[in-house]
Amino acid sequence: MANRIPDELIDQIQKSADIVDVVGEYVQLKKQGRNHFGLCPFHGEKSPSFSVSHDKQIYHCFGCGAGGNVFSFLMQIEGLSFVEAAGSLADRLNIELPDHLHSAQPKDANSDDEKMIEAHELLKKFYHHLLVNTKEGQEALDYLTGRGFDKETIDQFEIGYSLDSWDFAAKFLTKRGYSPEMMERAGLLVKKNNSDSYLDRFRNRVMFPILDHTGRTIAFSGRVLGKEQPKFLNSPETPIFNKSKVLYNFHQARVHIRKNQQAVLFEGFADVISAVRSNVPNAIATMGTSLTDAQAKIIKRNAGDVIICYDSDSAGLEATLRASRTLAAAGCKMRVAALPHGTDPDDYIRTHGAEKFRQDVIGASITLMAFKMQMFRKGKNLHDEGQRLQYIEDIVRELSLLDNPVEIELYLKQLSEEFSLSMDVLKSRVLDQKGSRQREPKKEQAAPAPPKTETRIPQQKRLLKAFHNAERLLIAHMLRNKEIAQKVLDRVGLQFNIEEHRAIITYLYAYYEEGFEANVSSFLRRLPDHKLHQVVSDIAMLSVNEEISERELSDYIKQVLNHQNWLMIKEKESEKHDAERKKDFVKAAGIAMEIIKLKQSLK
Repeated sequence: MANRIPDELIDQIQKSADIVDVVGEYVQLKKQGRNHFGLCPFHGEKSPSFSVSHDKQIYHCFGCGAGGNVFSFLMQIEGLSFVEAAGSLADRLNIELPDHLHSAQPKDANSDDEKMIEAHELLKKFYHHLLVNTKEGQEALDYLTGRGFDKETIDQFEIGYSLDSWDFAAKFLTKRGYSPEMMERAGLLVKKNNSDSYLDRFRNRVMFPILDHTGRTIAFSGRVLGKEQPKFLNSPETPIFNKSKVLYNFHQARVHIRKNQQAVLFEGFADVISAVRSNVPNAIATMGTSLTDAQAKIIKRNAGDVIICYDSDSAGLEATLRASRTLAAAGCKMRVAALPHGTDPDDYIRTHGAEKFRQDVIGASITLMAFKMQMFRKGKNLHDEGQRLQYIEDIVRELSLLDNPVEIELYLKQLSEEFSLSMDVLKSRVLDQKGSRQREPKKEQAAPAPPKTETRIPQQKRLLKAFHNAERLLIAHMLRNKEIAQKVLDRVGLQFNIEEHRAIITYLYAYYEEGFEANVSSFLRRLPDHKLHQVVSDIAMLSVNEEISERELSDYIKQVLNHQNWLMIKEKESEKHDAERKKDFVKAAGIAMEIIKLKQSLK
């Protein structure tokens, strides 16, 4: 697919795009010397270690190792393919991608999917226009402003209004070439009974667009203005919309989730919008259903920690427990943001304000086990011996599911102190529960462990050996100067000691052989291995002189080649000791002469 965009067009996009401007849309950058620095969007940090070079058109994080050029930045931050990243940049730069580039794609069901998405995008823009610019949308606009929605929020979430008409959208779409049959499959129209005519699915409703994880509109949720039922009407499942695999606001929240390594999970759209307005930008929600395995895996791929913030009524509490089990199966760590009984996040924010919500709800979230202990207490009279025993057994059962012995000990101490029970007895009950569960016959095969996903964690800085530093400095100069690369090729060839370095110089020799000039960003585009991107961007950020003297070059090359001789010397010394142990002194003397010659070559 990537071959469908010619290299000359990719070069035009790359030369026109300034990586500082693109990264600056996601990261607050501050110029220090020749580079720009900011907080890394790929891992949580308090001190800026994320560097962007305008001269080299690359970025590198000295904390987690993330690095690359403008294309790889968009691919990492937005989860795009290379072609999608190139297309996104072309749109920003007003560079047209010729139509024939897309027509090479074989025509199949995907062409219908694209038309369905186009229709959703078109209606989204029209609904938004109706809401903010027409008298027909005034009642809906008044409703939203009465609920605390300001213009910025309405624009950010592209909220709209569907007319109180039976067939306006049907006619609107048909006039623009969309077939009613396809629009019915897309969930936008409904076929009238015993007739060939089609009706609008959404009428007289505040419209909330539902976007996929790349920001394309794939469905709607409409909130009725009158007294009609249902109060909320959602798009049905369609070829482009599977509600079990979509998280509301994920396309906007992803960058914040990755940066904080934490997601805040809500039940409804209104909760998410209120949370984002309250400066909780990593807010996401399910599609009005229980959290699914697929949604939990999406969350886990982007952050291991989740704060669950559901309604505080009995249904919300049960939903919190179900969501926690699903998230645990995906390998997530959880906390629960507790609300006063009977409230939901949207109501709480409108009543108490954004700051109190952030501090007293999200900031005061509790562990999942602490939440369970609170929940099991509800409705129980702990002065009653039977109910007290039941509560203790409930907690012991939950503790037996934990793997962390420190956590188990902490909560057992709380039980022991509250009810004057022996720690030994409580520990014994936990072990009994664990044992009985292990002895239970498995009714079905256990679900496979979730696949391990790459998580950005800060790298530990370590001192490098002399030959390792020499190889890095050689590559740094080779990336800047084609002639230096040729000199290294003539004198060293591929005899670098670090495997990643050997791979990099192999690609670099080939890059120059094809006639390209020194350009780190362009070279990165031709590297097939993402891990090599990180190594190259790290090396390219090294501070080296523009020119390198012959003496300096020779010193680096000597360090690289001498390391191999040192390895051979160690091997020969081992052979010499072995010969001496076997009383083969003639062989040992011969090896000793070889060692002397090798050491002389090091001088």
